[in-house]
Amino acid sequence: MQGSMKIERMCELARVSRAGFYRSLKERVPVEESMEVRSAIQQIALEHRRRYGYRRVTAALRRRGMLVNRKRVARIMREDNLLAVQPKQFVTTTDSKHALDIYLNLARRMQLTGINQLWIADITYIRLKAEFVYLALVLDGFSRKVVGWKLDRTLASRLATEALESAIATRKPLAGLVHHSDRGIQYASGEYVAILKKHEMIPSMSRPANPYDNASCESFIKTLKREEIYANEYQDLEHLRSHIEEFIERYYNQKRLHSALGYRSPEEFEQEAKQQSAAATTGATVTFFPPSGREASTGMLGEGTQPPSLPQTPSLLENQRHETENRSLLLSVESQIVSSGGVE
Repeated sequence: MQGSMKIERMCELARVSRAGFYRSLKERVPVEESMEVRSAIQQIALEHRRRYGYRRVTAALRRRGMLVNRKRVARIMREDNLLAVQPKQFVTTTDSKHALDIYLNLARRMQLTGINQLWIADITYIRLKAEFVYLALVLDGFSRKVVGWKLDRTLASRLATEALESAIATRKPLAGLVHHSDRGIQYASGEYVAILKKHEMIPSMSRPANPYDNASCESFIKTLKREEIYANEYQDLEHLRSHIEEFIERYYNQKRLHSALGYRSPEEFEQEAKQQSAAATTGATVTFFPPSGREASTGMLGEGTQPPSLPQTPSLLENQRHETENRSLLLSVESQIVSSGGVE
């Protein structure tokens, strides 16, 4: 159509600029497609009550077959005021200044292969208008699923024990499960340790002032407060309890996409893991770090492997008395694991 006429001459005759002419030639996103993307983003954001940031919204769009750049998603959410609610400052509530027994940190040595191999427990506070209440949690370390929880007005040891008993009743784990927590007095109490021994669980505790060993539980608490607690106002404890039950049981465990699980929900991740390892019976691997100059040893929990001698350093044991007690308990539990058939 251009023939021998130059573009410059054509623009001059049409009384348009060359820049305007070239802009008109560029491929533009159809209005229908743009509106479809915006509508889907709004639907996802409202369905999850503005709990999703742009990364999870992008993942949700891709699960629907819509390949959209996350920068575009962020821009649309910003324009439509759909950005996720921002978190408030985190407050630590752990009281580890006590004379009760402290146990070896096994969680950071474990390589998980399935559910009910490692449970992680923690406690957090929630502020209501007229009082503080406390929430005890137990998560499965493999799937990040909340398997037990308890909400109450007290920080007494029964708060943690009732959350643990709830998890045991729901999951019914085999002997040899490692239970990891911080060094709080609730988890070191005789009542709590007695429940662990009764169900042949191996206690494990974080290093002092180190939240990274308990990171998955801390991450859930941050998510709970940012996406549920700070986004709502509660009339009383029962009102809060109903909202937490809805969030944990019917939203977080069942629907919420988790970045650490490949943007799948904990329930979906567990079901896929069960299908993939239906014939496998391998337990979690625990690696011990001996003194320098010796090779590391690895063993399968549930296979009766005896741990090597551990170095006597403050990061592992509080003192010689604790070292002897911890070794005796670990060897005793492992003997029970061998007779019971191992970890699920």
